[in-house]
Amino acid sequence: MVYVILGTGFEEVEAIAPVDILRRCGVKVKTAGIGGLQITGSHNITVTADCTVEAMDLDAMDMIVLPGGLGGVASINGSETALAAVSKAWNDGKYVAAICAGPTVLARLGLTSGKTVTGYPGTEPQLGDCRYVPDAPVVVDGRLITSRGPGTAMLFGWKLAEILCGAEAAAQVAAGMLLTEAQS
Repeated sequence: MVYVILGTGFEEVEAIAPVDILRRCGVKVKTAGIGGLQITGSHNITVTADCTVEAMDLDAMDMIVLPGGLGGVASINGSETALAAVSKAWNDGKYVAAICAGPTVLARLGLTSGKTVTGYPGTEPQLGDCRYVPDAPVVVDGRLITSRGPGTAMLFGWKLAEILCGAEAAAQVAAGMLLTEAQS
């Protein structure tokens, strides 16, 4: 199970693109809302989450994904339940992924220390003791996956699919979506 955390003000494309790609690959994905099921993103698109963060089955979790959007990140940082879920995923050896400003949450939890990461330009001071890669669309360092922002959301989703489903299955989905950058 992959959980994508949605808080008010999340960056819509950074949440929906990975969910779509993972589901096309057959991965079980649930969006988990902070404060309810109706969550409005940073561009006033309201999404109905599959469950609340309180209803997540953390024992069934293989990966947790944090979209960016300053409001969404503030929502995550303000939710002890969401933060505990991220920590549990990491401590249980699961994958933890974040895009845009999302990696700042990981830094707050100490997960970026000593890791190679990327994120939205300007977030570097909030990323802790890490090796920041400014130009990579997606960076994988073990179980930690980070990405830059809205323009890299499709590649981020594809990389998550590749990690969970294998390169061949992810490449087939990417080809069907005409996501040719993922295949180079």
